Amino acid sequence: MTLFRYWKFIYFSYLCTLSTTSIIMNQKVRVRFAPSPTGPLHIGGVRTALYNYLYTKQKGGDFILRIEDTDSTRFVPGAEEYIQETFDWLGLTFDESPSKGGEYGPYRQSERKEIYKEYVKQLLDKGAAYIAFDTPEELDSKRSEISNFQYDASTRNLMRNSLTLSKEETDALISNGTQYVVRIKIEPGIDITVNDMLRGDVVINSSILDDKVIYKSADELPTYHLANVVDDHLMEITHVIRGEEWLPSAPLHVWLYKSLDWEDTMPSFAHLPLLLKPDGKGKLSKRDGDRLGFPVFPLEWRDPQTDEISSGYREKGYLHDAIINFLAFLGWNPGTEQEIFSLEELVEAFSFDRCSKSGAKFDIEKAKWYNHQYIVRMPDDELAELYEPLLNEKGINSTKEKISKVVSLVKDRAHFVSELWDQSSFFYTAPATYDEKTVRKRWKKETPEFMKQLAEVNLQMDDFTAQNQEKVVMDWIKANELHTGSIMNAYRLAIVGEGKGPHMFDITEVIGKEETNKRLERAIKIIQIPENV
Repeated sequence: MTLFRYWKFIYFSYLCTLSTTSIIMNQKVRVRFAPSPTGPLHIGGVRTALYNYLYTKQKGGDFILRIEDTDSTRFVPGAEEYIQETFDWLGLTFDESPSKGGEYGPYRQSERKEIYKEYVKQLLDKGAAYIAFDTPEELDSKRSEISNFQYDASTRNLMRNSLTLSKEETDALISNGTQYVVRIKIEPGIDITVNDMLRGDVVINSSILDDKVIYKSADELPTYHLANVVDDHLMEITHVIRGEEWLPSAPLHVWLYKSLDWEDTMPSFAHLPLLLKPDGKGKLSKRDGDRLGFPVFPLEWRDPQTDEISSGYREKGYLHDAIINFLAFLGWNPGTEQEIFSLEELVEAFSFDRCSKSGAKFDIEKAKWYNHQYIVRMPDDELAELYEPLLNEKGINSTKEKISKVVSLVKDRAHFVSELWDQSSFFYTAPATYDEKTVRKRWKKETPEFMKQLAEVNLQMDDFTAQNQEKVVMDWIKANELHTGSIMNAYRLAIVGEGKGPHMFDITEVIGKEETNKRLERAIKIIQIPENV
């Protein structure tokens, strides 16, 4: 090649690169979450889906749900519906999905059989893949013969495949119905670069890769590897954001893109760090949740085979906004002190530059903290809507106005809606018993007489608002030179049954003057003055 032709070639290549780069930069961002319907969705999978959502919505792109059900032996009825229900609950809406449809469908891999066959044939025709007839017994035999056996360039010529058999022998076996698999043909000694958005360039030499199975004649379905690459290409996926456990498979996927001549449109990769056990030692599992008493699934799941029930965050009383906020911080931080983010704020703030490369310890106490924060911040009327069904279950019918007032007074003491009852039951039912420890400490010989006088003070008040009550009662205490703590603690015991609750006069305003005095009269009659007083 002359010097002129050489530089002409370089310039042409440069222009092509610019053109390709321009196309990629101008292409609409499209990401997919692609779970397998093999059981309930792990909370780590939800975190992965969330990061996909945040990134694509920030870029004005599309969020796609694809069901990867090529492994028919592991399919679990109800799992796909569970996945969709999870995201409906979380409010993470898909732009395309099996239920919603879209121009790139079908969105279930089991419905794309014929599409995959086309690309299997293409790989076979160009010699990038081959047919293998080895039985499980033959493979086991070879594993016993060869230490650390791997089906690759060093061993494929020892096996029963279309590389070692004649075309006639291969065709005859297929015609006779012999089951086979198709394996990708990995050429050794080639550096494969995976450009990862979190980790930079990850370089793997092809010599360590095996000739992975990409298609099985038994069910006429591809394996995950081929289906994943074909679907991502045809659905024009621009970014593959998935868990770290898929990083070892990424070089194979890059090889497949190159083998199919799709290298120019290969998506960008981001492999997210794992969710770790609370002690940081290993990947978070269902067993950890069972052992430590917290869910690892977003929704409750009933196993269709064993009927075993696994708990879910929704049923445990976690708010979906709290779970989203909690999961976002498991592997990412905004670089500021802010911890409470709406979904819209997370979309705006999210960046892979702020994602950790190491695993994130799962902290259930932090999840509870987030739930508490969202309960505290929730408008009282909305929280009242959540609390009302629980009251109804207990046979209590109350006005929306009263419920809203009650939750406003006690929500800062609750991590869950279910805890509101423990913090507010005395607003709806008079105490049946009185805390013995508080009685011994707060109920003295003179207390009944003071409570009678306090009831009289209440009767004289036309304005029973908390503000007016406090002024009148405090004036009475001062005028009679009484001890404020002694009076108010006994008052609380009579009204609540123990020494807890919000501001005393807020309680009595809600339950009203008549109920307040009824409780005072009952306490006077029932509470026995301790013998040692």
